[in-house]
Amino acid sequence: MDSQEKKYIKMTTAPVKPLILKLSVPTIASMMVTTFYNAADTFFVGKLSNDSITSAVGVVFSLMAIIQAVGFFFGHGSGNYISRELGKKNIESAEKMASVGFFSALIAGTVIMGAGLVFLEPLANLLGSTPSILPYAEQYMRFILLGAPYMTAQLVLNNQLRFQGNALFAMIGIVSGAVLNIGLDPLFIFVFDMGISGAALATIISQAVSFILLFIGVQKSDNLTIRLRNFKPTLHFLKQICVGGFPSLCRQGIAALSTVFLNHAAGVYGDAAVAAFTVVQKIMMFANSALIGFGQGFQPVCGFNWGARKYSRVREAFWFCVLSGFGFLLVLSGFAYVLAEQIIGLFGGSDAVLSIGTRIFRAQLITFPVMSFVVLSNMMMQNIGKVIRASLLAMSRQGLALIPAIWILSAVAGLDGLIWAQPVSDFAALLLAVPIQIVVLVSMKKAIREGRAE
Repeated sequence: MDSQEKKYIKMTTAPVKPLILKLSVPTIASMMVTTFYNAADTFFVGKLSNDSITSAVGVVFSLMAIIQAVGFFFGHGSGNYISRELGKKNIESAEKMASVGFFSALIAGTVIMGAGLVFLEPLANLLGSTPSILPYAEQYMRFILLGAPYMTAQLVLNNQLRFQGNALFAMIGIVSGAVLNIGLDPLFIFVFDMGISGAALATIISQAVSFILLFIGVQKSDNLTIRLRNFKPTLHFLKQICVGGFPSLCRQGIAALSTVFLNHAAGVYGDAAVAAFTVVQKIMMFANSALIGFGQGFQPVCGFNWGARKYSRVREAFWFCVLSGFGFLLVLSGFAYVLAEQIIGLFGGSDAVLSIGTRIFRAQLITFPVMSFVVLSNMMMQNIGKVIRASLLAMSRQGLALIPAIWILSAVAGLDGLIWAQPVSDFAALLLAVPIQIVVLVSMKKAIREGRAE
């Protein structure tokens, strides 16, 4: 029995709950460490006690989100297809898709790098730089753009490994780069006195190391290998990447757009307000990473069993993850609400950043637990190829609801309105997710009852 056959048997017959827990431990670890080292720049830059420098990290974060959106587009698009094809035992098709996804992302990242370097200053202004933030944003952005090609390709490798049920290899590559970044940040920022440029350099070096380790892991393991001769971007493969990856592109892309709107809106109230939103955004990403990692443990189980028409296992996996995630986020939010001021204070900054940041943080924690249902619903829709519904859910929280909330609430209530824009958006996303998800769950139950699925 070959390795792919063993993997199929494990994913479609092993008890669902222990299987998800086993798959999610490395993905949770890699997501949390990845988010931690994304927040490391903000943490160490905050020690420079300059609100404009901290704000610059927040401004450039929108660019990083766009780069990640492209990486996730090709990574989730190819990965979702791969998991379904492996569930159907179509190994050759899955292997060709692995190469198409990887090399397409590498090309796309190169285009982003070139365009960004040519239009550096207009791009920094577009992302929300104020005159005092602009010079720091340009310094940070220049280095980040140089890493765009392999940052996008790295995300493809990471996600393809996960969707094949090999999260351990993905974790090793990501965690290694993360640990390196955490060590390089203080070295470049303080010891070499490079300031914000040092933070950016540490990031792209760390991303390069992750890319190399992931590529080696793919080539040396029993996973699908990346071969240039398999790079045949046919209409079929590109269409499948769009089907599986468009929701991720929407989610990450609209999140980047929302951050741009938020930076511009917060900039009216000074660099301290922009810095406060930057700090809270990084903290919330860290908290959300555990849920995303848990969901990533769910995705290969969902993809394999959907492809094998074992719908009862898909339903069981979904509800287990939703209920477990809700309980975890509820407890986490309670503790964080009480310790909000101390948590914000870890990132340094002025008294104004501490005061505004604490208010933002506590407001967002109120609705945070319901994200369990929203995020898992989005992941499931994406995994089973429901592209329109997945895209709608992906755009709801960070775009369709948040951007209007920023405009309307800031016009009505000023800074207080901005503070409550995200919680209002979270609640709106939940109202949208419930009917969309219930319809699909009911249809699966009907298929099981009629004997069209297991």
